[in-house]
Order: sequence, then structure tokens, then C-alpha cells
Amino acid sequence: MLSGLIITVLIIILAVFSLRERVRLRQMRNKNWDAVGESKTSVLSQSIAALVGTAGGIYLSVVVLCSFLELEMPSKVNMVGMSFEPVAAVSFALALIQPFVLRAIKYHKRV
Repeated sequence: MLSGLIITVLIIILAVFSLRERVRLRQMRNKNWDAVGESKTSVLSQSIAALVGTAGGIYLSVVVLCSFLELEMPSKVNMVGMSFEPVAAVSFALALIQPFVLRAIKYHKRV
């Protein structure tokens, strides 16, 4: 029970850091916010949408790949008191670390 709570808190902290990194990347890419129109979107809402979109894209790609390769995946995995779909969890984890990998690649190109 305690380990499940700790893992949940760690995932939330990682999600916050990932969203913060996505906000920073999005602010660097888009400087003209006046052209948005009547509905005001915030950098945070765009970052959350980008996180979910990235995780969904990874999920669909992995599901198609597993189907193509005819791999049998368990539908649910129980770990530390939580039950989740493994492909979705891996997709979300990859989407969470993606901005950090992009930053590391960008840093590596400078050096």
C-alpha cells in the first residue's frame, strides 16, 4: 500500500516536471500568442494536450507493432497494488521522458 502511494507520488512529480519541460519547449517555439484568437489557451493546457497526444501516438504505434508481430501482451499488470495496461503505462512513461531526451540531444549537439 505504501509502495503504491510512493510510486503514485513519484509519477505525479515526474508528470509535473515533464509538463514544466514541455511548457518551456513550447514557449521557446511559439512566441506570438496574439494570433490565438478568442479562445485563450494556456501554455499548460497546450502542454497537457501535447503530453496526452504524444502518449496516445506512442500507444497506437506500439499496439499496431504488437499486432503486426502477433505478440501476446497481458491485458492488465498488477504492480504495487495498482492494475494497469502495460502498453499504456510504457507509452505514458515514454511521453513523460521525451522532453528530457530532447533536451539531452540538444545539449549533446551543442557540445
